[in-house]
Amino acid sequence: MATKIKKGTFVKVIKEKLEGSLEAKASDVRFPAYIFESKGEILDLNDEYALVRFYTPTPSTWFRLDQLEVIP
Repeated sequence: MATKIKKGTFVKVIKEKLEGSLEAKASDVRFPAYIFESKGEILDLNDEYALVRFYTPTPSTWFRLDQLEVIP
């Protein structure tokens, strides 16, 4: 990744990388449009995943780091 992802970074989900992933197969594949179209903020990180909060009345969600795109 060109930009380092860290807490507080704004991101959006890359649809092509989420669709068909192991995580998508383990849950409802009808993803809400806001995860692809609006920005979310990284709240926490571990080795492979980031906890992302979107500014909608929904719970924060874990995504794999390679499924996220940094918003400048």
